[in-house]
Amino acid sequence: MYLFKKMITASLLIIPLVISANSFAFNMPKEFASLGVKTLSNKDVFSKQASFIKSERKATSNNIRSSILAEFSNWKGTHYRFGGTTHKGVDCSALMQHIFSDSFHKSLPRTTTQQIQNGEHVNKEMLKPGDLVFFQTSLGTRHVGVYVGNNEFIHASSSVGVTISSLANRYWMDHYETARRLKMIG
Repeated sequence: MYLFKKMITASLLIIPLVISANSFAFNMPKEFASLGVKTLSNKDVFSKQASFIKSERKATSNNIRSSILAEFSNWKGTHYRFGGTTHKGVDCSALMQHIFSDSFHKSLPRTTTQQIQNGEHVNKEMLKPGDLVFFQTSLGTRHVGVYVGNNEFIHASSSVGVTISSLANRYWMDHYETARRLKMIG
């Protein structure tokens, strides 16, 4: 009985420490601020009418954007490394592989040359979250990112690492090549 009381006392001391040490998980990155938050009263939480409780999830632009931004938060700031495929260093096409694999269970080829051959062509004016955007950065060199809406895309920048950039930036405007839309849900 003494040992049991000691274990209970120890767990009552340790559990609050674990919870407070992990409280950082509730701080949302600024990238999620524009997603909007639905709130429900206590009465509505278990209601069948609760609009965000669905038995089947469709691949909407908001769902796709949310999934991509969640994956971005895992990679944000990771240094660029040509040929890199890990958090120690990643290149643009490997980042796309990770984002699509981890967010949508979608397999992408390894290189930009191979990735550009997938999906359907999309006009720049018709971009939706999840579309791959390609840039011709120099003769024979391509760069890829994933569009997230608001004229922005996520990519592994050789100068700042994994980041979000604007398609309105003069550099990206001048080097824009094409966009491809992949089928997200089978």
